[in-house]
Amino acid sequence: MSTVNGDIVVFTGNSNTSLVDKICENLGIDKGKCTVSTFSDGEISIDIGISVRGKDAFIIQSTSSPVNDNLMELLILIDALKRASAGRINAVIPYYGYARQDRKTKAREPITSKLVADLLTKAGADRVVAMDLHAGQIQGYFKDIVKEDDFVVVSPDLGGVTRTRKFANELNLPIAIIEKRRPKANVSEVMNIIGDVDGKSVILVDDIADTAGTITQAADALKAKGAKYVYGAATHGVLSGPAIERIKNSSLEKFVITDTIELPEEKNIDKIDVVSVAPIFASAIRRINTSTSVSEMFE
Repeated sequence: MSTVNGDIVVFTGNSNTSLVDKICENLGIDKGKCTVSTFSDGEISIDIGISVRGKDAFIIQSTSSPVNDNLMELLILIDALKRASAGRINAVIPYYGYARQDRKTKAREPITSKLVADLLTKAGADRVVAMDLHAGQIQGYFKDIVKEDDFVVVSPDLGGVTRTRKFANELNLPIAIIEKRRPKANVSEVMNIIGDVDGKSVILVDDIADTAGTITQAADALKAKGAKYVYGAATHGVLSGPAIERIKNSSLEKFVITDTIELPEEKNIDKIDVVSVAPIFASAIRRINTSTSVSEMFE
């Protein structure tokens, strides 16, 4: 029999309030009363307007741009709830900033993702929930499309093969791989395409689209190799710097992202479609609250 760990109460900072509203709607609850603002010198101010004593508190906050401001909001919210005697504090981070800095690639380089994890723990988080690529909503987007054409799923690099294979297995499609060399950060060079894409429609799958150089170069290379249509999919649409212009001018028919990061109106172009991960997070929150398996959601 499942055990309920106190009433669910949801709070958020300023990073992605529209997603939090959707999650609360899925849960059938109101968002917890909380104001996150700044003093005149830029320091963050938190005002929690309800009692959280003994409750199962969930702070939903993507640490997207401005990364450090959103991270500090999250840490201060955790500290405030800890001091207010919340029963349990769950940090729900749809997009986990600094996640890519997870290993040393050269001497004297920090492992910043570990530092962030330590900060969350020290602040008082009992649990952290984040989203990586395996987003069922994106697979659902393509399920009807792939019935109408001859599709192949493509990994934009060798490191994404496992992710791409899982995605392709859900849609019962073959895969191809792009082999490339990356001379420096945010610069990629397409080298070779392993697999048959000639005359086929293609879905490029990645976890994060930052400057969109990788996915747009890959799309152009696939078209040059005879691909009929090229679609792109990524869980996290960071879309910094030249990303929007690159997508707009690329060979991509559509680029599908989720709402782990809020898409500003000025970046909302016709080629970009957004699907919501709110139902996934709402289901995870219910399961955590009732001490039932979260992993069963993905089986």
